[in-house]
Amino acid sequence: MLVPTDELLLTAPIEASSAPLGVPAAAPEAVALDLDPEVLADPVNATPADARAMTRVLLRRLAGLEEGTREFSYVRNTLIELNLTLVRFAIRRFGHSKEPYEDLLQVGSVGLIKAIDRFDPELGVEFTTYAVPTIVGEIRRHFRDTTWSVHVPRRLQELRLDLAKAQDALAQSLDREPTVADLAEYLSISEEEVIEGLAAANAHTAGSLDLTSPGEGDGQQPAERLGRVDGRFALVENLVALKPLIAQLPERERQILAMRFCEDLTQSQIGARLGLSQMHVSRLLSRTLAKLRTGLDATD
Repeated sequence: MLVPTDELLLTAPIEASSAPLGVPAAAPEAVALDLDPEVLADPVNATPADARAMTRVLLRRLAGLEEGTREFSYVRNTLIELNLTLVRFAIRRFGHSKEPYEDLLQVGSVGLIKAIDRFDPELGVEFTTYAVPTIVGEIRRHFRDTTWSVHVPRRLQELRLDLAKAQDALAQSLDREPTVADLAEYLSISEEEVIEGLAAANAHTAGSLDLTSPGEGDGQQPAERLGRVDGRFALVENLVALKPLIAQLPERERQILAMRFCEDLTQSQIGARLGLSQMHVSRLLSRTLAKLRTGLDATD
């Protein structure tokens, strides 16, 4: 069988390294190990045993290659495809999450890449021992940094998780919903901290104002029941503030204000009633309004 050139880069014999004291020796690849070309052609479907064996070999090969070369990229990509099952395994721990599976797979793959880049094969430990915590940590970082509707301190985010586990455990043992005192005693924290953690949990997911709450017969949305500022309040406040200012005006200026804003007369009609020209009425009205504005500003 002809083997592609890229695969020949991997199938060269690799000297086995001696395991450190206290660490079991690697698989019996003893002096050399030839990689199966068929497995290399489809690393995603490799058996767990083949994946572990190939990962050991490829990690040592990767450590001896220069980053940025064609050989380095090929070995690194093959390692990623071989170990995607570790990402899927880590995602199972977050089965309760509402995050899309594809998003978690992408985040977990980032953690896998970090594990491959940082792993030192000379330590003599299995790659999975290092990779799985790295992948899980990357997924947890994703939940902490991007999935909260309202940002809360990390301390409260971790307390929320502890409270969720405590609630499940106490509900099983007590056969009822645990109280704040029960949770505080179980976690050895104060009741104030429990209340703070429960309140922070509400910030994780925000409900839509357009959704009707279950069990409500009026069919109204929450947004329809929210209070709002009535613009007429400001009008009332202004009228209350203007009343003493208007009382201080001369009689003729009060008459002009009443005819203009209460009777809705024009300046010409006001002038006809008072025996004044329209221009004179305009000047009196402007001066009166300016005086009232100054008085309102002083009141504020």
